[in-house]
Amino acid sequence: MTPLVRRYIKTSFVFLLAGLLLGGWIIVAEFPGGRYPPKLFITAHVHLLLVGFMLMMVMGVATWMFPRPAKDDTRYRPELAEAVYWVIAVATAVRAAAELLAGFSPAPALRLAIAAGGLGQLLGTLLFVVNMWRRVRMPPAAAQH
Repeated sequence: MTPLVRRYIKTSFVFLLAGLLLGGWIIVAEFPGGRYPPKLFITAHVHLLLVGFMLMMVMGVATWMFPRPAKDDTRYRPELAEAVYWVIAVATAVRAAAELLAGFSPAPALRLAIAAGGLGQLLGTLLFVVNMWRRVRMPPAAAQH
C-alpha cells in the first residue's frame, strides 16, 4: 500500500469520526436538548460522511486496487493523483467548517467558502476520474488467461 493510499484511508477515518461526532451532537441537541440545530449542521454532517469518508475511502481503495498503468502509458500521472487527494481533503474540510460556522453567522465570506469547498470537491472528483479512467481495464496478466 503506497503512502498516498494510506493517507486517503486514514483521512477518510478522520472524516468518519468528525461526521459521527457531529451527528451525535445533532441528535443530543435535538432530542434530549429540544433544540433543532441549524440546517447547515446537517449538511456538514452529510458532507463529512459521504464525501470525506465514503468518497475518499473509495478513491484510496481504487488507487490501490485498480490495475497499475501500463509502463508506456503517460496519461496516468502520479503527481495528479497526489493533487487530487489534497484538493478533496482541503475542499471537504473547508466546506464542512464553513457550513458549521455559517450555522451561527450569515457572513458572506462563509457562504463563499461553502461554495468554494463544494466546487473544490467537484474539481477533485473530476480530476480523479480523468486520471484513473485508463486504469479501468484488465491487467495484462489476467487478459492472457
